[in-house]
Amino acid sequence: MERDYSKLRNIGIMAHIDAGKTTISERILFYAGKTYKMGEVHDGTAVMDYLEEEQQRGITITSAATKCLWKECDINLIDTPGHVDFTAEVERSLRVLDGAVAVIDASEGVQAQTETVWRQAKKYGLPVIVFVNKMDKVGADFQMSVDSVRDKLVANPVALQYPIGEADTFKGVIDLVRMVAVYYKQEELGASFEEKPIPAELMDTAHEWRVKLLEALAEYDEHIMDAFVHDTDVEISILQRAIRQGTIADKIYPVMSGSALRYIGVQRLLDGVVAYLPSPKDRPPVTGHLPGKAEKEVKLECDPAKPFVAMAFKIISDKHGDLNFLRIYQGTLKSGSRVFNVSRNIKENITRIYEMHANSRSQRDYAEAGDIVAVVGPKEAWTGNTLCDTRHPVLLEAIKFPDTVMSMSIEPRTAADRARLSEGLDTLRREDPTFARKFDPETGETIISGMGELHLEILKNKLTRDMRIDVRVGKPKVAYREAITDRVECEGKFVKQTGGRGQYGHVVMSLEPIYDEGRHLSKDIEFENKIVGGTVPKEYVLAVEHGAKDALASGILGGYPVAGVKACLLDGSYHSVDSSELAFEQAAAIAVSDGLSKAKCVLLEPIMKVQVVVPEANFGVVQGMLISKRGLIVDTKPHGNMRVLDAQVPLAEMFGFSSEIRSITAGRGSFVMEPLTYEQVPEQISEKILSNVS
Repeated sequence: MERDYSKLRNIGIMAHIDAGKTTISERILFYAGKTYKMGEVHDGTAVMDYLEEEQQRGITITSAATKCLWKECDINLIDTPGHVDFTAEVERSLRVLDGAVAVIDASEGVQAQTETVWRQAKKYGLPVIVFVNKMDKVGADFQMSVDSVRDKLVANPVALQYPIGEADTFKGVIDLVRMVAVYYKQEELGASFEEKPIPAELMDTAHEWRVKLLEALAEYDEHIMDAFVHDTDVEISILQRAIRQGTIADKIYPVMSGSALRYIGVQRLLDGVVAYLPSPKDRPPVTGHLPGKAEKEVKLECDPAKPFVAMAFKIISDKHGDLNFLRIYQGTLKSGSRVFNVSRNIKENITRIYEMHANSRSQRDYAEAGDIVAVVGPKEAWTGNTLCDTRHPVLLEAIKFPDTVMSMSIEPRTAADRARLSEGLDTLRREDPTFARKFDPETGETIISGMGELHLEILKNKLTRDMRIDVRVGKPKVAYREAITDRVECEGKFVKQTGGRGQYGHVVMSLEPIYDEGRHLSKDIEFENKIVGGTVPKEYVLAVEHGAKDALASGILGGYPVAGVKACLLDGSYHSVDSSELAFEQAAAIAVSDGLSKAKCVLLEPIMKVQVVVPEANFGVVQGMLISKRGLIVDTKPHGNMRVLDAQVPLAEMFGFSSEIRSITAGRGSFVMEPLTYEQVPEQISEKILSNVS
């Protein structure tokens, strides 16, 4: 029987930390009949927060996948973290989804991390439904929340509901599509509700918001346009069709409201997911290309009969073997089949296929286009790798992750733990694409890097508590970068004669800085072959690129990686007998070292986008403190009896800020931060940093 793709949704729930994502996920699972007891984040019983670390801290650390059924529609649901240190979990989840629900705290509106996850969703063109949660909270303000979507996200929010009351008086929602009031029965955990006429005192307000809805939808349907102009009624099915059309086109963002904690509004949100978010067939075709031929594009169709293509977007190390999460874009995958990992040019076996429900699983014989499943078998797959039919290779664009901004040293306490530590770090690297490790030959230390203090702490806990490896760790340090500010030409020659066949490689190169759109030094490293005439044979060009990039990975000032450099191969020479890939790799490394010594190298530091919320009485002190930390105050605005400060501050100055802000504000202040860019370190501070390195 042919599959009905209109009954499939692949969605994620995304938001700022503490907006209520996981609580909403728990309610969805309960109402959809997937669980029979409602888990609570504050009790540590949430199904989707299944890691011990998540239950202890009350936050989501890793994205969890599940599947449920709502009104004959299969919903693959991924609950993502809200903390900026785990932004990679959000990035890789949104990369493989078809739509998303953005959750907003009704008393806060759009917050810093909401902006980040929204940008990530928009990067992949995902249609989004906005759910204004916590309408029962003190300070809840629906109008402010809708305005913040328009102002801060530069989006077009269209309210489909209006809350009945706010804070203590919140008790239901007005459905502006069907023009009825909906009340949920808390004594039944919101599982049942009743529809009543709109209260008389809210009728004018409801009519106002209904007019706004019709105005926003008028361009999508002539019947609605006519109804709007003549102030007549319009059929519900026509309204719903226009909302779906505008949402899938990424032109409007339906706004719904409720309180997940008080069991209000979640069923209507599920109705909205089914009615307005796209199926895999509604999304534009995913584009890949033939391996090694970026110009040869391949359009993938959501068709189980076509050759198999999938992306591995998440890896979890398991005692029975790595669990690889796949989004299947085309074709059918059967257990026991053999697939081609195009990204790593190897063939892999698929031994078992699972449908996931957080950390539990049920086995399947096959999975089709549009499905999100986990498989066991691949041993070499990494996040972002493309798996496909062995006879029809296609390469999908890999997922890009931000650079690490913080590092610390780590070493085993005993010799017995040394080998186990290496294995443990390999496991973490497979699971977490924003984790990096390197060995410093000068100090003999292993350096691990991540996205922030919390990220590094959780990585350490995974090693000590989960893998039972006893380690010592140093204090977290800033992950600096080096950069050049001028273009230089450089030369490298590697000649070795030891009797018999020798080694010969010779290159002439240039190094020049590259900038992003904001005239900040880019974080990327680019390589270009400008040789015409074969002074360096084509078979050695890749070796030159590898040698150059390896040399740039450990700069000249303090051994920090060099960022924002374009290396060009201009000229060179070779020997018909003695030349080899190794010789040209070494020659390129020599050339880059020569270039860095001639270029004016500077030290770069990560600059963080910081948002601080403090009581009005502490505003002046906190503002002064941020300025003293070399911070740039970008904006300040009142928020009730609190003040919100947006600033840009060097990461090096933010260590211990959490304790400082709590102390100054008697525990009432809070802050969030995320990486923004890299900027040059002032000369005096740079000298101090580099003297400590040497």
